[in-house]
Amino acid sequence: MRMELWSFIFSLNLFFAMNVVHSNSATTTTLLGNETDRMALLAFKDGITSDPLGALSSWNHTLHFCQWNGVTCGRRHQRVTVLNLSGENLLSGQTLVGTLSPAISNLTFLREIYLQQNSFSGQISQDIGRLFRLRHLNMRHNSLEGEIPSNLTHCRDLRFIELSYNEFTGKIPIQLSTLPKLSLLFLRQNNLTGSIPPQLGNVSSLISLNLRANSLVGHIPDDLARINNLKLIVLSGNLLSGTVPSSFYNNLSFLVGFVVTENQLHGTLPPNIGFSLPKLQYLLLAINQFTGKIPNSLSNVSSLELLDMGDNQFSGPVPENIGWARNLLIFELSYNYLGLGRADDLKFITSLTNCSNLNWLSIESNHFAGPLPNSVANLSTYLYWLSIGENQIYGNIPSQIGNLINLQHLGIYSTFITGSIPTSIGMLQNLQQLNLRNNSLSGKIPYSIGNITQLIDLNLGSNNLQGSIPLTLANCTKLLSLGFFGNKLGGTIPKQIIGLSSLSMALDLSQNFFTGSLPSEVGNLKILELLNVSQNKLSGEIPSTLANCKSMRELYMQGNTFRGDVSSVFTTLTSIEALDLSYNNFSGKIPKYLEGFKFLRYLNLSFNNFEGEVPEQGVFGNASAISVVGNDNLCGGVPELKLPTCPVLANDRRGKAHVSRVIIVVVSAVVCLIFLLCVPTSLYWIRKSRKKPSSLSSMEGRHLKVSYAELFKATDGFSSANLIGTGSYGSVYKGILSRIENVVAVKVLNLHLRGASKSFTAECNALRNIRHRNLVKILTSCSSIDFGGNDFKALVLEFMPNGSLEKWLHSKLDGQHQLGSLNFIKRLNIAIDIASAMDYLHHHCHTPIVHCDLKPSNIFLDEDMNAHVGDFGLAKFYPRIIQSSSEDQSSTNGLKGTIGYIAPGNNFINFHHPVYSQCV
Repeated sequence: MRMELWSFIFSLNLFFAMNVVHSNSATTTTLLGNETDRMALLAFKDGITSDPLGALSSWNHTLHFCQWNGVTCGRRHQRVTVLNLSGENLLSGQTLVGTLSPAISNLTFLREIYLQQNSFSGQISQDIGRLFRLRHLNMRHNSLEGEIPSNLTHCRDLRFIELSYNEFTGKIPIQLSTLPKLSLLFLRQNNLTGSIPPQLGNVSSLISLNLRANSLVGHIPDDLARINNLKLIVLSGNLLSGTVPSSFYNNLSFLVGFVVTENQLHGTLPPNIGFSLPKLQYLLLAINQFTGKIPNSLSNVSSLELLDMGDNQFSGPVPENIGWARNLLIFELSYNYLGLGRADDLKFITSLTNCSNLNWLSIESNHFAGPLPNSVANLSTYLYWLSIGENQIYGNIPSQIGNLINLQHLGIYSTFITGSIPTSIGMLQNLQQLNLRNNSLSGKIPYSIGNITQLIDLNLGSNNLQGSIPLTLANCTKLLSLGFFGNKLGGTIPKQIIGLSSLSMALDLSQNFFTGSLPSEVGNLKILELLNVSQNKLSGEIPSTLANCKSMRELYMQGNTFRGDVSSVFTTLTSIEALDLSYNNFSGKIPKYLEGFKFLRYLNLSFNNFEGEVPEQGVFGNASAISVVGNDNLCGGVPELKLPTCPVLANDRRGKAHVSRVIIVVVSAVVCLIFLLCVPTSLYWIRKSRKKPSSLSSMEGRHLKVSYAELFKATDGFSSANLIGTGSYGSVYKGILSRIENVVAVKVLNLHLRGASKSFTAECNALRNIRHRNLVKILTSCSSIDFGGNDFKALVLEFMPNGSLEKWLHSKLDGQHQLGSLNFIKRLNIAIDIASAMDYLHHHCHTPIVHCDLKPSNIFLDEDMNAHVGDFGLAKFYPRIIQSSSEDQSSTNGLKGTIGYIAPGNNFINFHHPVYSQCV
């Protein structure tokens, strides 16, 4: 989990505390009205190209403009004072689309503008500076671009500026520093560049400054420390460097939140930080290069709730009395150099038992040593994340670990923990991820583990566990991944376990002592991607039901005594990428159909009893990708295998030659006859196929290696005629790859844009290991150079004939379809498709994925109007965090990248504390 999410939450906390709720009710109708205001409003309406819910339907000549929806006038002078057309007041996805008319600047009595959560594009006119009475300006979550108007400096009464989640470019206007009453400045999630203006230090009224997720560079200005009343500073997700000015720690005594995650900052924390910043609630420093010790004085900050120092270079001990900060909710220290390698390194955990609301404790990947204290079991019952892996910790898992009844993630891996798995672990009925791999645990797997019915990921690999797999594990019907590898487990593989149809990621039983045959129930694993039963004592033939596992990508069966002919076993496993059957007793001929498996990249058939000719096509054409040694009766194959030539008898040659001549004569005659009879029909189907490309659902070339030249040719030189869309980081072209003769979508990244390469990597990482019918399939990628020697990156995606949902909701015609005419059933089906995709990403991936940019323009419709979620350029990987089941504890959602309107892809993380209740 990355704590930049919290910087967004903190801004909201102050925003809702200071924002004013305004009424939309209009004043009494009057015959007298200001014609200037009426004309300005009508000009604003003219800029709206789509109003799906008729929000502006009342804007007509039958009503006085003060009675129009979203318009509030002053009672005395009948002039417009508030314009509130926030998309938050409309249904999800039904927002206003258009440009912001410069005529809005004629509403000279305007005090408040609320246009957030819409789809306004284009620029904000510099004329907005004429609104000298303006106090609140809120246009977050639109598609506004260009530079932020510098003429806002004329709005001397301006107190609140919220322009987050747009596409503004350029530098932060220095002129904003002249606004004498400005208290909140929110510019997060844009494309702003340059440095933070030191002149902002002149805005003595500033309380909250949020510049998160831009491309700002340079140092943090020391001048900001002159703003004595500053309570919140959020600078995370930029490219800031240098050290934090010492004046920040000495002068900002009212500071509540300081968030600088994901930058390039370095330096140490002052020893007296806990005394100089006594009101501090949020200190988020993750993913930087901070060094030195954690100051002992932080223990004295009684208001401290969120402390994230992960992914830095902190060293030394953790303050033993850190638990004196009793309000701690999140304590994140992972990926540092903390600890002294001493027996008392974990003494601070005992003090954390004073933190009765602690939700999160992660100290993994440090240098902590010593025994794991039993006090771990006495931590807060609200704790849902506990990770202490990759340390030099020893001792036993506390027998009372079951006290942590709300725990959802428990990671004690890669340590020196010994002893048995406590039976009380079965009391953790909310647990979803249990990772105890790579320890020295012994004894049997407790039967009580079957009580944890919410388990999704169970990993007990690389221990010394003995006995059999408990049958109670069959109760865990939500398991996606199961790992028992590298133990001393024995007996037969229970059919109840290998038949868990929920398993989709991995089932790894390798390096144990399992005996008997592979149960036929293996056929229930229809969606499993990896099955590993290697290095056991399994025998018998492979069950024919294995053919049901059509999603299998990796299958490892080596090091057993399996036998039999496999010529017909794997015919349906066309998605297989790695297949290892070595060191068994398989016999018969090597299946020739494996030549046609386009994804197969590793094949090991060594040390069996295979015989006959080795194929030469497909994976067999790459000698480095296959191994057939130890099969004495094989012949042929590519020369690199150095196998003997297959013998052919003379009589066979003469007979085959005679038969060949007969076949050639007969086939030639038949072909000529068919050609003469079917030319008209062939021409008809050729024309039809050009009009309607074949579906990609049956295409098996998703991992083709494509070059820049091929993509250049496929898209006719990336011509504008083939351009089907543009996005934040590049353009999408329609093309036809000649090798597969299918229509594809080619997403070309504009690498000149900051963040484009990161977006390319994020989308590859997100899509390479996930498969779902409602996700846009990535067929392959290209990272190369173009004809001019410049870097080139592109993604080749499944083509969606019906385009994006955005076009269907907000356009009128596209030449073939009457867009915007989706009936209720179609809309419902699309909503179900999207919900299915989100459920898969959040709950059925090995590492949960948050889309972070779910909107109609990123939802695509195939030939049958099925919805597919695409564009994972902003996707984030998050540990699985789900709301506590306790009905007594109020719990609300922490949000990622949105305010008010909550996209399904963003409403993901839950927190148990009132500070988050204002974020819904």
